[in-house]
Amino acid sequence: MTTIDYSVWDHIEVSDDEDDTHPNIDTPSLFRWRHQARVERMEQFQKKGEDIEKGLVECKRKLAEVQKRTRELEGSATDDAKAELSRLRTEEKQLKKEERSWEKKLEEHHREEKKMPWNVDTLSKEGFSKSVLNIKPEVKEETEEEKEEKHRTFVEKYEKQIKHFGMLRRWDDSQKYLSDNPHLVSEETANYLVIMCIDLEVEEKHALMEQVAHQTIVMQFILELAKSLKVDPRGCFRQFFAKIKTADQQYQDAFNDELESFKERVRGRAKIRIEKAMKEYEEEERQKRLGPGGLDPVEVYESLPEELQKCFDEKDIQMLQDAISKMDPTEAKMHMQRCIDSGLWVPNSRSEEGGDKEEEKEETEKEKQ
Repeated sequence: MTTIDYSVWDHIEVSDDEDDTHPNIDTPSLFRWRHQARVERMEQFQKKGEDIEKGLVECKRKLAEVQKRTRELEGSATDDAKAELSRLRTEEKQLKKEERSWEKKLEEHHREEKKMPWNVDTLSKEGFSKSVLNIKPEVKEETEEEKEEKHRTFVEKYEKQIKHFGMLRRWDDSQKYLSDNPHLVSEETANYLVIMCIDLEVEEKHALMEQVAHQTIVMQFILELAKSLKVDPRGCFRQFFAKIKTADQQYQDAFNDELESFKERVRGRAKIRIEKAMKEYEEEERQKRLGPGGLDPVEVYESLPEELQKCFDEKDIQMLQDAISKMDPTEAKMHMQRCIDSGLWVPNSRSEEGGDKEEEKEETEKEKQ
């Protein structure tokens, strides 16, 4: 015959109103006192657990800071650095010991929690108090024109605030500013900061670019966290700062790696933009130099034989005529035609100038008569 094990029910604390009381005792008051006393004990136990968790988190944060400073000083050879390094290593050992102590307290607290008897307040809890229809809203994909218009409108309205956020340095300052301006937590802010970084690098403001780059990655990490949690970015940026400030080494390394990669990409984009601008400037200057035949005088000059280049350097027409006469007629004609098309040589300019002088001379003689 199968027996039923009722021992699992031994760990349940009966309801306050199931005990029999003496007729002279105010039963409702007694029940209320018992319930209140039990609720207070539960609250104290819960607060104790929260204090232990806070202590453990704070200990981990201090340990991470000490480890970071230790790594920074390991390469130093000065006496002060060695003394500081020795002190930090001693502090690191003490913090590791405290960390193990906090973890032990937390494990002990969890064991005590499991041993606590169930009661009317812990046996059952409200699962939900409302019904929600899980209807996925239709999301209309924005066109490129709509995205550009949205970005332009956003930047026009909040450009000053975005720039202010880009100049912040401390985690706490960034979190507070986003708390005061949650509308900045958006793709538009991240996109503007990227463009701002490239502009600063083009202007050779390298230190300022690195500062804004840090804030750009902060914004991008918040947006990625929102995507992974499938929530509005404005509702989860505090979680990012809580996570990054606890100095979780793996998360911090991922952040720093992405920051360095982003700065390299910015430098590459800035270099491409500068090269493009230089090419456009050179082309504009070239167009201005083009002669009547559409040739660039600089390019034509560099293509001339050395003896012809010397003639143009000396600005000696007779030397040019002598050099042309010594060349092959076909080659000489080709070079001279290119010089005319580029404006290096203006035919008949000397004869026209001479003709003008002759006319002036004749007019002068007529006036004297």
